[in-house]
Amino acid sequence: MRLGLHIAYWGLGLDAAEQLRLVKEAERLDFASVWVGEAYGSDAATVLAWIAAQTERIEIGSGVFQMPARSAAMTAMTAATLDQLSGGRFRLGLGTSGPQVAEGWHGSRFDRPLTRTREYVEVVRMALARERVAYAGKTLTLPLPDGPGKALKLTIAPHQERIPISLAAIGPKNTTLAGEIADGWIPVLFSPEHVETTAGLLREGAERGGRSIDDVAITPLVYAAVMDDLVAARDAVRPMLALYVGGMGSRERNFYNTLVRSYGFGEAADRVQDLYLAGRKDEAMAALPDELIDSVCLCATPDTVGERLAAYADAGVDTLLINPIGETVDERLTQLTALARAGAGAVSGA
Repeated sequence: MRLGLHIAYWGLGLDAAEQLRLVKEAERLDFASVWVGEAYGSDAATVLAWIAAQTERIEIGSGVFQMPARSAAMTAMTAATLDQLSGGRFRLGLGTSGPQVAEGWHGSRFDRPLTRTREYVEVVRMALARERVAYAGKTLTLPLPDGPGKALKLTIAPHQERIPISLAAIGPKNTTLAGEIADGWIPVLFSPEHVETTAGLLREGAERGGRSIDDVAITPLVYAAVMDDLVAARDAVRPMLALYVGGMGSRERNFYNTLVRSYGFGEAADRVQDLYLAGRKDEAMAALPDELIDSVCLCATPDTVGERLAAYADAGVDTLLINPIGETVDERLTQLTALARAGAGAVSGA
């Protein structure tokens, strides 16, 4: 298993210089990759280009580009450009986002997400292969049939022969689709103790695509707190976990709430969501059971973090994307060092 750094949304909590310190320390510690996310603040592509210019070896990944924010052709253009700028270090992560962002921010209907994802990835791959893009799907038609558009091909080539494409997915059907068409799978709130269910979905998709589950890199994003005090570590991740379980989406459509229910935390999921949506966020955070926190976050002391890393490795994780939670950049840097030391031997950044 390899270690990766996920710096999530740029500019939240740390300034640019502090974020860069994290990235450079991760490269020094032989972390395999650094990934950047986007919501409705900073965009990931600009940050990745900035990181690529100031690093040498570490892979750079979009974790993830929002599909509603870009046409498939623009994603291919951006991917090829970043791959050239980084000398072949780019990894393309894609996600559908959610209905509130897709429709409220990007003005894109959140319908037929499985079909949209499949067709989007097909067009991106077609463009990156520098084929002339002529495509007739249910959600994408290129060129448009009733105007002057013509089938074009990308004028630049990526540095890599094939840029790996990963899909962010947590629902059963999306996870199966990732197994069928993607090179990697990026889950959030991944639980090593419940991997058999998700691995079965990936395997089903891989078999449908005529390949093996070993062809799909499992790359979870995990919020981590490695501290001397385990109670303090759990408290550090409570705000983010409460947001996902309680407030990431509406009461009727919160994919993360549904996910933790599938892990057996239905009563807690109800309680956290009720409190969060009522504006009682501190109570929502306090209502998160320690067992749930330990299942979906990496909370440990420096002495026990190695055991937790081993659990992810045993669950078949290819690269563990770690987002260290701390009040200061120095606290996060200390965690990266502890993680790298604990992973020596069983975990590799190569």
